[in-house]
Amino acid sequence: MSDIFPMKGLIVSCQALEHEPLHGGDTMAKMARAAVQSGAIGIRTNGVPDILAIKEEVNVPVIGLIKRDIPGSAIFITPTLDEVKAIVSAKADIVALDVTNREGRLASVKPLITYAHQMGVLVMADISTLEEGLAAEELGVDFIGTTLSGYTPYSTQQEGPDLVLLQQLCEFVKIPVVAEGRIWTPEDAASAKRAGASYVVVGSAITRPQLITSRYVKAVIDC
Repeated sequence: MSDIFPMKGLIVSCQALEHEPLHGGDTMAKMARAAVQSGAIGIRTNGVPDILAIKEEVNVPVIGLIKRDIPGSAIFITPTLDEVKAIVSAKADIVALDVTNREGRLASVKPLITYAHQMGVLVMADISTLEEGLAAEELGVDFIGTTLSGYTPYSTQQEGPDLVLLQQLCEFVKIPVVAEGRIWTPEDAASAKRAGASYVVVGSAITRPQLITSRYVKAVIDC
């Protein structure tokens, strides 16, 4: 089932959190439509309302997740079975969830993966290290994404995409590897593809204008 995408290529992440200017309404659905019109082969999005709206708007696979703060926990992306059930009910094609080695997650995440598969939905593991990627493959996920590299304290901390991790995953796992995280330029995306990624996810550089603007502002101030 992991050949759900018609070809290898670009997936655009269309997300806006509650405190961000583009949150709410049909903004993310319009972002998704624009992305698909320009050649994106899939969309990644956060929250049931945007999953539903984007599924209505475009005819490409949708990776769904739910970001939820749980007091005392660092697990943020689809942390519990409740979120998985909501994503499945919203008809996402793929569930994305945290598969990092924190808080016993590698043991507790198996029922979430099993439920998604029982419902006919694929699973993308958001990981931060090679060891987590190998564990995710053992757990039976369908895609592995470098999404959380730099977002766990023990993973590589750097400004750009973690191409070393990407290359390692492509060498050692048999399932599709998704490059995601700090891909700011077309050159970054091309480098990720050359490093072996089956799919490249770009979000902030396309769909979060406040972050795009801040980079330009910094460049102008610093010159």
